[in-house]
Amino acid sequence: MLEELKQKVLEANLQLVKNKLVLFTWGNVSEIDRESGLIVIKPSGVSYDDMTAEDMVVVDLNGKVVEGALRPSSDTPTHIEFYKAFRNIGGVTHTHSTFATSWAQAGRAIPFYGTTHADYFYGDIPCARSLTQAEIEGEYEKNTGLAIIEKFREDHIDPMEVPGVLIKSHGVFAFGKDGGNSVYNATVIEEVAKMAYLTEQLNPTVVRADRFMMEKHYQRKHGKNAYYGQKK
Repeated sequence: MLEELKQKVLEANLQLVKNKLVLFTWGNVSEIDRESGLIVIKPSGVSYDDMTAEDMVVVDLNGKVVEGALRPSSDTPTHIEFYKAFRNIGGVTHTHSTFATSWAQAGRAIPFYGTTHADYFYGDIPCARSLTQAEIEGEYEKNTGLAIIEKFREDHIDPMEVPGVLIKSHGVFAFGKDGGNSVYNATVIEEVAKMAYLTEQLNPTVVRADRFMMEKHYQRKHGKNAYYGQKK
């Protein structure tokens, strides 16, 4: 079942290691097949060195395992909430990458300081609130997803325009058209987080770059009249 998708999700998870976004088993990638409503996700706690496509777990939108001998990632309920809330999302990545997670632990959004950021994110990369004790002691992973969705809806953020988010005291989630694209966006988040941190170290009074600069750089790559790259 979904053998090609399992291979894609395996390769996307291995990209986390290649791009130095994870240590040990500190991350996961999933992708949804919208036609069937089934999700393929990394198994929980399995070393990247040992994983195979057959190890990927297929679950439905209720979290029920449809196929797979291993338990799915413990973050599966979070991924499910994203897929249910954001129909345009095809892939989700979760990491604890160093610089981006540092911003999350500080409870700070990653501010727009320059064009690298604007090439991929149409605004600050937001930081969702901490979960309450009741949320943590209840359906923790599901509530993590709901807190992030709450942040996007309250601030009227389109997850395809800002395809990533931090959650306070936790880590990073990135979105994409598929699993591989979500890994790509998670990699950019880490680099942008590093740049923003270094920028504030060099100039503690720095302010956000001009909005018109962000408009130019984002729209030239993603707008209806985009001209970056080659015609498809």
